[in-house]
Amino acid sequence: MKCIKEIDESIFRGYDIRGIYGKNLNEDVSYTIGKSYGTILKQEYNSDICIVGADARSSSPSISKSLIQGITDSGVNVIYLGIVTSPMLYFANEILNIHSGVIVTASHNPKEYNGFKIAYDVKGEICGDEIVDFKNFSLQGNFASGTGIVSNYDIRDEYTKMIVSKFPFKKRLKVVVDSGNGTASIIVRDIFDKLHLDVTYIYCDSNPDFPNHHPDPAEAENLKDLQKKVIEVGADIGIAFDGDCDRVGCVDNKGRVISSDYYMAIMAKYILPNLSNKSVIFDVSCSKTLSEEIRKVGGTPVVYKTGNSYIKREMLKQGMLFGGEISGHTFFKDKFYGFDDGIYAGLRMVEIIDDETVPLSDVVDTLKKYYSTPVLKIIATDEKKAFIVEQVVKYCLDKGYNTNTVDGARPEFDDSFAIIRMSNTTPKLTVRFEAETEERLEELKGEFLPIVNDLISKYC
Repeated sequence: MKCIKEIDESIFRGYDIRGIYGKNLNEDVSYTIGKSYGTILKQEYNSDICIVGADARSSSPSISKSLIQGITDSGVNVIYLGIVTSPMLYFANEILNIHSGVIVTASHNPKEYNGFKIAYDVKGEICGDEIVDFKNFSLQGNFASGTGIVSNYDIRDEYTKMIVSKFPFKKRLKVVVDSGNGTASIIVRDIFDKLHLDVTYIYCDSNPDFPNHHPDPAEAENLKDLQKKVIEVGADIGIAFDGDCDRVGCVDNKGRVISSDYYMAIMAKYILPNLSNKSVIFDVSCSKTLSEEIRKVGGTPVVYKTGNSYIKREMLKQGMLFGGEISGHTFFKDKFYGFDDGIYAGLRMVEIIDDETVPLSDVVDTLKKYYSTPVLKIIATDEKKAFIVEQVVKYCLDKGYNTNTVDGARPEFDDSFAIIRMSNTTPKLTVRFEAETEERLEELKGEFLPIVNDLISKYC
């Protein structure tokens, strides 16, 4: 292994570092990332220790070994957790009071990918300009040298006991759990088997080839088998996790997918009345239903930029106790630590059913329903996507629309909204529309999609 300066800059994304193993991500790149990270910890954070974990992908053992070697060769000590979910590493950060760490993961991405989520301190994973700064520092190659040591720490039992202790369920509810063969598979049975639940498992054996579906509950296609199984066994709820288990997807007892913004609307209804800070933060793609439910119970909706790192940091800054985003990241700090944990978030919904006298479908049906599109992903070049979004923002402001510009353009109307923003991780725009009627939904699409497509045709 050696430090290299010829690193494909495209692996440095908006919230993490991610590439294709064997193509633009290998052992030398991982070693260089480790040297860079260790050097920054020492020189800018005066720290000589960090925690490292890895997901269950085929390339993770080799990638993590190279990363750790780079970190220790910079003079920083490593506590290695082995194969863990991202939330297991976050929990280790809390109980060991060491908030610097790296999880080797590519989350829900296809099997050939891998990468790194990096944190220096209690703020959590670096994002945005910090990723750019890390990239620039890594490419310069001016790294510290030293001899750090590696120690192993098994977090499994402590993490399992912590989760189980928080859910003394009264009813023996029927739950279907789908891990998508992702890293949640290494721990999910340990937890759910200890709870007072009747559990059916599907795709809960770890398999880095993801033979059944991608472990991404934000995509409806990946929840079809969970929906079928819930109906088949007469379950009260279905729960799915993404590849590194920091996101959750839920299906109600009728087999209907509960989108993450509706999940948050239900949570807000039940938990906000008991919270001291009644502000709830969520990203710009979330439904108006969420804002409405928050206001109904005396809360304040805070629409913010997309990205779990951004949401988490703003929550910490403002002392918020609950937040999330439409991709399934959810943050609880009322009875939890504030980090995103798919298993914990799923069990919080089970907790609501356990306390309710009606099925989950009845709870869902109390929410106002809007007609909406899924999050549409439209290809645009990395070089021009920001410019295109700027032009859409200008259009909205020129039209006098009430437009939130914290992350792209979100023109809001009494009966609807649109969101046009650039993806921070891919050469795409992400677009979504929502309205009270199908006719109004088509009007929005008819107004904004031609503008977006014309700009892409002209500039990309």
